[in-house]
Amino acid sequence: MYKILTLNNISPVGLDHFPRDCYEVASEIQHPDAILLRSAKMHGMDIPSTLKAIGRAGAGVNNIPVENMSKAGIAVFNAPGANANAVKELVIAGMLMASRNLCQAWDFARTLEGDDESIHKAVESGKKNFVGFELPGKTLGVVGLGAIGVQVANGALALGMNVVGFDPAITVQRAWEMSSQVHQAASIDDLLSSVDYITFHVPLVDETRHLVNATRLNNVRKNLIILNFSRDGVVDDAAVLEAIDAGKVYAYVCDFPNNQTRNHPRVVTLPHLGASTLQAEENCAVMVAEQVRDYLENGNVRNSVNFPELFMPRNGGNRVAIVNENVPNMLGQISTCMAQAGLNILDMLNKSRGEIAYTLVDVDSDVPANCLADITAIKGVLNVRAL
Repeated sequence: MYKILTLNNISPVGLDHFPRDCYEVASEIQHPDAILLRSAKMHGMDIPSTLKAIGRAGAGVNNIPVENMSKAGIAVFNAPGANANAVKELVIAGMLMASRNLCQAWDFARTLEGDDESIHKAVESGKKNFVGFELPGKTLGVVGLGAIGVQVANGALALGMNVVGFDPAITVQRAWEMSSQVHQAASIDDLLSSVDYITFHVPLVDETRHLVNATRLNNVRKNLIILNFSRDGVVDDAAVLEAIDAGKVYAYVCDFPNNQTRNHPRVVTLPHLGASTLQAEENCAVMVAEQVRDYLENGNVRNSVNFPELFMPRNGGNRVAIVNENVPNMLGQISTCMAQAGLNILDMLNKSRGEIAYTLVDVDSDVPANCLADITAIKGVLNVRAL
């Protein structure tokens, strides 16, 4: 019986992918094989020795100590793309809100007083303060062309906008999904100098902190609109507010309110709504549940942020999954242990990612406990499982 610990409310649609005859799923459970979570913070959490996998029902993994999990041989999975449409829709909504001054106009309308005739007169005299502009013909810059960024770029093109993208690490898969009409920027500075809107879809790491800062804002087009539905910290809020007050930036729309931004008249702050749709929550839960289950039962790795992508069909025999440091002669030592145990290898697949290597081995008979112990004792082996 596999045990799954949930640290947040995970959509039942996703949890239904764990058959109850061989999975126990609960928010309080001892000795879990896997943890599922959304926004719960695992930094500082005592990690059970039984833990083999963590599934984040979303894209970002800043709330998970990934490096520590790698050192312990624990796979961390996420759900890239499962919430992409939800975020894309919010980015488009953000552009419309900023361009048409919708939030400011709504606040104006809500505060009107008097009889209907007085309100009608106030509306006619006040609406000139909220004149905006339309999206077609404007240029959107997209920084980060993963699952979300590509959908945003394609969606903006469908609205008649020009789109410029920047992502030095774009994958072949995402490049195939993206329209050929998206132009490539040589750098963020190159992109910023040529766009009317800019949106970010990157993780928060040292290299992406304050991608928009005071220096870069000196070279932007007048009336730039900045959108941040990515991560708090990607944009330097103080620098953006200064640029708005100086007339360089027209508006700022972000998903991360703070005391600097929440009451500024040219800023729209939302309460982290990027993936807050029923469909996105269900999609993320289903995706990560299927990945964690396939890893626990078959050792296959899909959409892990710290393990190499690896899939090997079952050959009818017994399977061993081995996580180890990416150092020389590991496969030789593992094969020797199996040969000494009289095991015949039917199939083997090994891949590495950074400092982690991962191997699946199918053998023709049951794997003796002493063989597993011998493999575990090899210096640099982090985790061994017989499946």
